[in-house]
Amino acid sequence: MPPADAFQPTWLCRTPRERERMLDMERRLAPVRHLCFGAIAIALIASGAWVGWWTLAPLALAAIGFIVLGRGIDVAERPEYRLALAWVLSQALIAASIALTGGPDSPALPWLAIPTVTLPARFGVRGVLAGGCVTIGILLLVTVGIDASAVIADPVPTLMTLTLIVSVMALSVALMRSDLEHRSEAAIDPLTGMLNRGALDTRVAELEAQARRTPQPVALLVGDLDHFKAINDERGHAVGDAVLAEVAERFRGELRAYDLAYRLGGEEFLVLLPGAGARESAELAESLRRCVGIDAIRGVDVTVSFGVSAWDGRGTFAFCELFDRADRALYRAKQDGRDRVVCSAEEPEAPALRAA
Repeated sequence: MPPADAFQPTWLCRTPRERERMLDMERRLAPVRHLCFGAIAIALIASGAWVGWWTLAPLALAAIGFIVLGRGIDVAERPEYRLALAWVLSQALIAASIALTGGPDSPALPWLAIPTVTLPARFGVRGVLAGGCVTIGILLLVTVGIDASAVIADPVPTLMTLTLIVSVMALSVALMRSDLEHRSEAAIDPLTGMLNRGALDTRVAELEAQARRTPQPVALLVGDLDHFKAINDERGHAVGDAVLAEVAERFRGELRAYDLAYRLGGEEFLVLLPGAGARESAELAESLRRCVGIDAIRGVDVTVSFGVSAWDGRGTFAFCELFDRADRALYRAKQDGRDRVVCSAEEPEAPALRAA
């Protein structure tokens, strides 16, 4: 059974990186959203004598909806659905305001474009297309659906609003793609396709925050290719690079969707295992060790050594301490002859694994 922290793909977030980006962008959008709510409130108060003071009620409901649905979102099992629901709620309340202030003649028609800006910031192409269809459907509902004859007589407000929505979404999608490309470049090691140190720092901060709220076990594997310097010296750096890339590919074949592998630099790798204990992580390290040594790579016999440590969810989660324990275990694996898995001395329940 997957650990509680395991990633489960959804229609809106198909990979852990998509969910991480969504949560990161939501944290960045929150203060800006407060500013937008404030600006809308000021506009409604200034227009109260003409459109009525009751228009503040939908705004208040939208704000409350975001507050309620946003609570505990960092630890929610599927936070994307909470955010999607809050987004739909905001569009529905804008639609209600439009319907009650003139439908196709309402001055609030362009406000339907405001929430669409946030779609590409949070979701991928699927979410953007779904949100765009919902927005256009709402626009037609509060214009043609309320007074089709008025739209036929004067289609300009509806057409202009539709153009604004489509244009805003198109421009936002371009920005989304740029953001995704830059995030990928910043987080991915180009040679191996693994996550890099920058991505590790971000994930460690998230795990530390999560451990303070809902403590769960975390295991750590630190691996190092044996005699890798000799491969570079004797066969050349091109072969060395091919070895690193193939080792990373073999790791991916053994790791589960929610295991996160990082290249620390050179021939050293790290695997984070949220929800795993010492025994489970040691067995996975042994699987990784075996898959590397099973066949030669570019005519070179390659082996890897691993050090393993685990935090059982009690006390305070300290990544530096966990890493230090795994690193010391890796050092013992090297001293004991390499091509083996050694667990930290603090993990008495873990099996003693050696090269087969």
